[in-house]
Amino acid sequence: MGLTKTEIFTLEQNQISSIAKVFGHPARVAILQHLFKIDSCICGDLVDEIGLAQPTISQHLKELKKIGLIKGNITGTSICYCIDKENWTTMKTTLTAFLDQDLEDSNNCC
Repeated sequence: MGLTKTEIFTLEQNQISSIAKVFGHPARVAILQHLFKIDSCICGDLVDEIGLAQPTISQHLKELKKIGLIKGNITGTSICYCIDKENWTTMKTTLTAFLDQDLEDSNNCC
């Protein structure tokens, strides 16, 4: 198996890549949309809302939490998840700067 050599890229390039990877699955997008809609949630509610099995939902939650877009608090035997608004704002700033690169240069290369 080959190495990804992520260390040869900038921190920003690695962050953008990680964000894109997390957004690369529609279940994760659906989870984020649901969390924004209700502002918090228990994992069992997500199983009913998204329609995937509990272990699958848990794996997607783990990926969203690993990148910092969501956070969770243990309440009894359940974990209540919500959007980490500070990290969400940071992510938006990073992506906006990346996506707005075309606005900085008015030269037409063709």
